[in-house]
Amino acid sequence: MPAFMEPFRIKAVEPIPFPSLRERRHALHEAGYNLFRVPARVITIDLLTDSGTSAMSAAQWAALMVGDESYAGARSYERFEAVVHELTGYPEVIPAHQGRSAERILLGQVLRPGDLSVANTHFDTTRASVEAAGAEAVDLPDAHDGPVPFGGDLSVPALRELLSGPDGSRVRCVVQTVTNNARGGQPVSLGNVAAVRELCDRHGVTLLLDASRFAENAYLITERDPVHAGRAPRDVAREVFALADGCWASLKKDGVANIGGLIALRDAELARRCREQLIAVEGFSTYGGLAGRDLDALAQGLQEVTDPDYLRYRAQTARWFGERLTEAGLPVLQPTGCHAVYVDAAVLLPHVPPHRLPATALANELYLAGAVRVSELGTLVFGRAAPGGGDDLPAPRELVRFALPRRVYTKSHLEYVAETAATVVAKAAEVPGYRIVEQTGQLRHFTAVLAPGEPAAPPARPAPDPTSPRPGPD
Repeated sequence: MPAFMEPFRIKAVEPIPFPSLRERRHALHEAGYNLFRVPARVITIDLLTDSGTSAMSAAQWAALMVGDESYAGARSYERFEAVVHELTGYPEVIPAHQGRSAERILLGQVLRPGDLSVANTHFDTTRASVEAAGAEAVDLPDAHDGPVPFGGDLSVPALRELLSGPDGSRVRCVVQTVTNNARGGQPVSLGNVAAVRELCDRHGVTLLLDASRFAENAYLITERDPVHAGRAPRDVAREVFALADGCWASLKKDGVANIGGLIALRDAELARRCREQLIAVEGFSTYGGLAGRDLDALAQGLQEVTDPDYLRYRAQTARWFGERLTEAGLPVLQPTGCHAVYVDAAVLLPHVPPHRLPATALANELYLAGAVRVSELGTLVFGRAAPGGGDDLPAPRELVRFALPRRVYTKSHLEYVAETAATVVAKAAEVPGYRIVEQTGQLRHFTAVLAPGEPAAPPARPAPDPTSPRPGPD
């Protein structure tokens, strides 16, 4: 198959809006300079997220028509359960309406006050669910000096030290997020999951997967690990699932659908407790807040998503798009993954300090320049309140994520985004920082109200000494 060619053809189209600069300025101001609050009717290219934004296949649309809407024990659930069991090997399959409800229910049953949840990186809603249980979220990403094939790995030495130390008895679960969304969408290697499994067994700790992008992680293993080259992505995914005690997933990602999630487990008693909570807040345990037609569409999507041609297209698209953004002058994290391309806003905007939200600044400028919506994964999302007040403790990196909805945008759409990015790069020194006007305690980035401020002055440079020799070429 030629590089970058979509392994599908388009059967239905939807018009996209082209708001004027005046309309864009007005919309951003009215939204409190928070792109989550900007209406979709004034967005031209929407790369805010790959969650629930997929285009479904003809087979998925057909599956909607055979959905069984029985309240309990519907045929649609039986199809969904069979597909999930075949894929994961877990005997207990519990649908939920999306991933954040699944993780809240599962972690609420696993964790108790004072416990530790350890992860390669807890994403925003995962951390909120851990803290809602009265537990503490500890991130142990593997540290690397530069690009590596598996930048999503969990640090095995750090985990070993934690489990063997005075806080080891507090560790209740380890979470492997595949792929690692907060670390640039980088994959987790099979070897890393196996090493973490061994430590969990030794210390009696539960190992869970956030498997929202399990198929893309499996494909990247086949692409980057010579030991697994040529293997079917579905077989690799099964091997990853086999190493864990269970998982949750947002099926709005690799379920290739617009709604849905799941919990899948080995432990029947833990599953029983999860089902009791699910019934109280989501719906009966065989529909979990979903319509029967949604379960049928998800069952079909979970079969389609491991197709090697489709996954190759996803990886090639991200790689090509990353190259175009690099050519536009953006500092792109390498290597690219599948579901998004990540840009380091702090490198592009060194005059904007972390407490002035450089990732937000870049995201807003992209919207003003071309009605392109992306998401910030910097201090607004991952910053923490400083002890004793003062500016927030900054996030580890000021990332901006250009998410790639599945089967939605063509090459020309992404070329438009790269052209828009080039106009922003050309005036990067003029981009202002932002300050927070209103915020909530948790997950503030979804609803915060912001205001622009003047960029911090760049550090003064000493005047050149005319008596000093001029430096030669690099």
